[in-house]
Amino acid sequence: MTELRNVKADLSRFRIRVLVASLAVLCAFTLLAARLVYLQVYRHADLSEQAESNRTAIVPIVPNRGLILDRNGVVLATNYPAYTLEITPSRVDNLEETITALEKVVEIQPRDKRRFKRLREEAKNFESLPIRTRLTDVEVARFAAQRFRFPGVDIKARLFRSYPNGELASHVVGYIGRINQTEKDDIESGDDAGNYRGTDYIGKLGVEQSFEQQLHGLTGVERMETSAGGRAVRRLANNPATPGDTVMLSLDIGLQKLVEDMFGERRGALVALDPKTGDVLAFVSKPTFDPNLFVDGIDQENWQALNESIDKPLLNRALRGTYPPGSTYKPFVALAALQTGTRSATTLINDPGYFMFGGRRFGSPENERGGIMDMNRAIIESSNAYFYSLANDLGVDAMHDFMKPLGFGQITGIDINGEVRGVLPSQAWKRSYYKNPAQKKWFPGETISLGIGQGYNSFTMLQLAQATAILANNGIKHKPRLVIATQDPVTRVLHPLPADPPEDLGYKPENIAIVRKAMVGVTQVGTSARVFAGAGYLSGGKTGTAQAVTIGQKEKYNKARMEERQRDHALYTAFAPADDPKIALAVIVENAGWGAGAAAPIARRVFDYMLLGQYPSEEDMAAVQKGLAGAPIGKPRLVSEMKGLLATSVRPD
Repeated sequence: MTELRNVKADLSRFRIRVLVASLAVLCAFTLLAARLVYLQVYRHADLSEQAESNRTAIVPIVPNRGLILDRNGVVLATNYPAYTLEITPSRVDNLEETITALEKVVEIQPRDKRRFKRLREEAKNFESLPIRTRLTDVEVARFAAQRFRFPGVDIKARLFRSYPNGELASHVVGYIGRINQTEKDDIESGDDAGNYRGTDYIGKLGVEQSFEQQLHGLTGVERMETSAGGRAVRRLANNPATPGDTVMLSLDIGLQKLVEDMFGERRGALVALDPKTGDVLAFVSKPTFDPNLFVDGIDQENWQALNESIDKPLLNRALRGTYPPGSTYKPFVALAALQTGTRSATTLINDPGYFMFGGRRFGSPENERGGIMDMNRAIIESSNAYFYSLANDLGVDAMHDFMKPLGFGQITGIDINGEVRGVLPSQAWKRSYYKNPAQKKWFPGETISLGIGQGYNSFTMLQLAQATAILANNGIKHKPRLVIATQDPVTRVLHPLPADPPEDLGYKPENIAIVRKAMVGVTQVGTSARVFAGAGYLSGGKTGTAQAVTIGQKEKYNKARMEERQRDHALYTAFAPADDPKIALAVIVENAGWGAGAAAPIARRVFDYMLLGQYPSEEDMAAVQKGLAGAPIGKPRLVSEMKGLLATSVRPD
């Protein structure tokens, strides 16, 4: 009996266990079925999308960057294809060993390593970075044969930016460079982040920077089927990129080259405008630099040479260099006197060669002949004493209020970034500029020097050229501009950019005529008559000399005893033809002395180029570069014969 009871008990326990196990299995299958229903029904769309995403990859297609042309269609910036050798640091076990091994396959110079190191510091670790650019076909083939040895290293085909004319107009055209982390953060936080997927380079300076949006284009996308290892198998869909717009400048690059060549090794700037439109015909800053150095990432040696040079080649002197205007300011002071009724053109002032005020003698460094001056003669002969007295009559604030609409000490609004304001002094300006209470007060003696363009006056050549253009255009003001049109890369349709409406400053025509007549006299019998002798047109101009360093009241300027960089600057402003001006300009040659000797000869040859189609002879060019020129010498060449001076090659050597 006992055994029977034990068997029954064991059987009961077994049945309970089987039941529990069955319930457990049933529960497990129920959960599995529920999970399958959840995944297959409720999560079907989501999981299907994830599966498709694992099977496919979306690859951005970077657009071709737009071209930059001058007004005649000469290419200033373009692109060319080339191969780069790139490393993704996050996929490389030992970076140094990999680079050492790569050196045995392709040539890698020390500057390539330094650039790669700098790029690593700026970029995130998973980014692909170039260790060598512009590989030859032989180098590409050599690496391709041994690619299996270098995980994380790839050959990539890229478009490289090229500036065919090298240093020519580099401050205007600008350059592109690799996007740094700060720029990347700005892009990712902006509205255009999607359009910059896959983009490694953006404009850094000049038109390349200011018209980045137009030049960049629209990024496309490519949908690829990938293997389990992530390699592309086939293309599923393609939405091509739209190339950036072609940007056309108002510059005449032939004129730009002529001016840059005339400066030679000297420093300075020139801005030439069409007074009727504000279009910039030449925008010169010397010395200049080669923008091609920046395309791949400039190496340390070149960067140090440019950045530490005493000549400051990276400074755009036309846009950011500020100088006293010297005697080129006098026509505008004269116009201020006429417009405000402070002095008539016939008022006579004695010029004994100096002006006494408050017991101080204000001298005349230009050593004009002196004598009895009316306004016409004072401008023609550049009488300092006349304009010292006129500044005293006008006062600093009256001069400030008149000069401000002309653009002196103001942002002109030109369409490239980086413009500086300069200084147009007033009593209010001095109170806000100086922190020391003793320096805030305006002294009457400070007004005197303003009349001849010295003192606190400090303007850019762009501002001086704009003011000259306003005078040449009878008081009608146009905003300067460099970009006049864009061209759609697909339709090839040219889209002119509308200019801002002109502003009439309201000058009396008779007052404009008085000043312009005197400036014509400067070129006929005045300080630049020797330079414009025999010109086939009539022009107006004004020479100027501006101090680079302050000369003591009792000291006399002696060029021979001064260091080269302490010598006076040479300036000239001009317009031509006199009766219907088509070009107005301002030019400065730093530390070159008198305006008639160094600056006016450059202006003369600019006018010869624009109005007569003439290019200086070789001997004349050499004389201009040395500051020894007057009227042109030798037989001038035709502009049409000089087109070959501009580069036509797209890819740099």
